Amino acid sequence: MRAVHISKVKGIAGSEQHLLMLLPGLAAHGVEVSMLVLEEADGSAGEFCEALAERGIPARRVPIRGHLDPALPGRLAAELRAARPDLVHTHLLHADLYGLLAAQRAGVPHAISSRHNDNPFRRNPVLKLANRLAMRRADRVIAISHALADFVRRVESIEPGKVVTVHYGLEPREYPPDVCETARAAWGIAPDAPLIGYFGRLIEQKGVDVLIEAFARVRREHGRARLVIVGDGDLRPALEEQARVAGVGDAVHFAGWVADAARLMPTCDVIAMPSRWEGFGLVALEAMSAARPLVASRVSALPEIVDDPATGRLVPPDDAGALAAALGDLLADPARAAAMGRAGRERLVQAFAVDTMVQATLDVYRSVVTAGRG
Repeated sequence: MRAVHISKVKGIAGSEQHLLMLLPGLAAHGVEVSMLVLEEADGSAGEFCEALAERGIPARRVPIRGHLDPALPGRLAAELRAARPDLVHTHLLHADLYGLLAAQRAGVPHAISSRHNDNPFRRNPVLKLANRLAMRRADRVIAISHALADFVRRVESIEPGKVVTVHYGLEPREYPPDVCETARAAWGIAPDAPLIGYFGRLIEQKGVDVLIEAFARVRREHGRARLVIVGDGDLRPALEEQARVAGVGDAVHFAGWVADAARLMPTCDVIAMPSRWEGFGLVALEAMSAARPLVASRVSALPEIVDDPATGRLVPPDDAGALAAALGDLLADPARAAAMGRAGRERLVQAFAVDTMVQATLDVYRSVVTAGRG
C-alpha cells in the first residue's frame, strides 16, 4: 500500500510530533509512506523535514503562497500523479482544503483526513462550508480524541459514519540520571524546593496567565514553591510582568525554548496544563512518561488522558482558584503525587502506546482500500 501524507508545517508542534511517530510506524508495517510538506516562504518546515529524513521518510516541500493559493491544488496534483498513491492522508486545514481537491484531480482512489484540534476558527461559517465540501472527497475522518470526534460530527456536520477516533501515542522514555540536579542548578532552584512545571508555547490558548495567578495563591501556603515555565512565545513579556506585579517574579523562572524539553519533566514535582482548549495535548502524555502527576484543564481531549484522581487532577479552564487548590494539594502530599505519577506512566503504556495508534490507523487504511476493491 502506498500512502502520501500532506500537511502545512511551521515548526514542530503536536501534530508534527505525531507524524514523526506515525509515519515510521506505518513504514515498519509495510506501508510505502511519503509526505508532501506545505511550506511558507520563511522556510519554517526545515526542522521537520530534517527529522523526517532522519527517520527515513521521503518528503517533498511544496510552497504555499498565503492562505488563498489557487494554484496550489495543481502543484499538489502534479506531485500526486508522480507518486501514484493508493490513498492520500491530509492533516490540518490547508491540507484538507487543497490536498483533498488535488487528490481528486490526480485520480487518487482514496482519501483520509485527520482532525488534530477543535480550533475556534472552524466555527466560521465560510470555513465550515468549504470544509464540508472538501470532506465529501474523504472516505474517513480520523479524530484524535472522542471529544474531537463529537466536535467534527456536531460542529462541522461531518457524516457520523465517516468519523473514527484514533488517539495519539507516545512511547515511555528513559531519562538522564542527573537531569534533576543539572536542570535545577541551571535554573537556580534548590534541589528540595517544591517545583511546578509548565511546558509549552506562551500563547493565549495555553492559559499560562491563569497558571501565574494560581501560583501566586499557591505561594501563600507553600512559601518555598517555585514555578518553571519552559517554552517561548509572544506573551512572554506580559507574563513576566504579570509575575512581577503578583509578587512572585523571583519565584518564577522563564527557561525559554529548550530542545527536547520533555526530558526535563522529571525535574518537576507536578506538571500544569491550564489550557483553554487543546487538540490532543501531547504534553500530558509526556508528563505521564516522566511519572509526574498532571493538573490540567477539563477541556478537549484532556479528560480522556488524565484519569482523575488516579493519575492527576482536572479543573475548570480559566479558574485560578481551582488550579491553585489542586496544585497545592499535590505539593502538600508528595507521596500521593508520586503514586499518581507512577500510575500515569502505567496508563501511558496500557492506553497510549505508539503501536496501538499505528495499528488503528492501519485498520482505517485497510478498511477504506478493501471497501474500494469490493
